Amino acid sequence: MKYRIVIEQDEDGKYVSHCPTLPGCWSQGDTREEAITNIKDAISGYLASLKKHGDPVPPPITEEVIEVQL
Repeated sequence: MKYRIVIEQDEDGKYVSHCPTLPGCWSQGDTREEAITNIKDAISGYLASLKKHGDPVPPPITEEVIEVQL
């Protein structure tokens, strides 16, 4: 499953990541790569918790790439 994440660098130089599709699903890391690894773990845990409690799992994203003429 694919979920969109947002990664931003904070004022201390840490990378903070979150998944907009999953409210409250946030993580961080010292590097961009670490933040990505950590948010993957957070998303897995979040989805496992939803399943455990019988809550619906949000569908994964589907994207299309299109070409636009200027």
